[in-house]
Amino acid sequence: MQAMILHEHASVDASPLRLEEVAEPTPGPGQVRMKVSACAVCRTDLHVIEGDLPPQRMPIIPGHQVVGVVDRVGEGVSTVRVGQRVGVGWLRHVDGDCRFCRRGLENLCPASRYTGYHEHGGYAPYAVAPADFAHVLPAHYDDPSVSPLLCAGLIGYRALQRAQTPDGGRLLLVGFGASAHLVMQIAVHRGYRVYVASQTAAHRELAESMGAHWTGADLADCPDKVDAAVLFAPAGRLVPGCLEALDRGGKLSIAGIHLTDVPTLNYEQHLFYEKEVRSVTANTRADARALLSEAVAANVQPRTTAYPLADANRALQDVKHSRIDGAAVLMI
Repeated sequence: MQAMILHEHASVDASPLRLEEVAEPTPGPGQVRMKVSACAVCRTDLHVIEGDLPPQRMPIIPGHQVVGVVDRVGEGVSTVRVGQRVGVGWLRHVDGDCRFCRRGLENLCPASRYTGYHEHGGYAPYAVAPADFAHVLPAHYDDPSVSPLLCAGLIGYRALQRAQTPDGGRLLLVGFGASAHLVMQIAVHRGYRVYVASQTAAHRELAESMGAHWTGADLADCPDKVDAAVLFAPAGRLVPGCLEALDRGGKLSIAGIHLTDVPTLNYEQHLFYEKEVRSVTANTRADARALLSEAVAANVQPRTTAYPLADANRALQDVKHSRIDGAAVLMI
């Protein structure tokens, strides 16, 4: 099969992925093999490819929003059958017995492993994953539409939960890419008043069309104090402004796996009155089940732009430079 391979870290602007012939994978015990139909491109892919995250496996096939049909199962698999449509996200392994797993926080498991980072991902015609981490997908969505839910949707959903916006509350979204445009739809369905800060005019227009109460290019122009904020942009310099936008007792949830350094904070100006900063680490399988259910109930409609597999470098470049609305999806 032909897959997009990363051999060494480089800027995506240098088109570092190469289309190469590799052997088709074979599922081992407890694993399934998927015939991949779609794989959405994620900002985490950028961090893996460009070396923002510590290297784990090289060469690597990136991609962790993988949708396909099971065509083979390994020994001992009983939860998934051949012919089922499934999705595989970022989290692909936990030990199940550590103190975090026992408390329902498997996303914090020290033995966790990730798709397209520790093991080959979905920028390929076939992908293998543990059956226990293959999510049966709702028929409500076609393949390209459901693929962004598997990470952009999931990390945004966990960030939204961590922000704990009160019923009828005011929620600020900072950055409006693939993840935020999905969270926006859930937030509106829940009845929140949503404010959006984005430097990209097209993204502000999209947010307005989805029901944003306010959009602007500068956090300082937000007209009201908010009860909660989610920072999607991987820019630590925005943290002080997000905190200043919070009302008393407000919570800032940081959705990214990578964030540039945060400037010095002033306690009185940024943190007093019981404001909180919360990071988000991956997701749990329970998060995936909850998101897929709520996305159907809210009729979340992912915005996608399709690319052929061989154009993965161009898709990554368009994501990096905010040249698309919603999510880029590789059609395999």
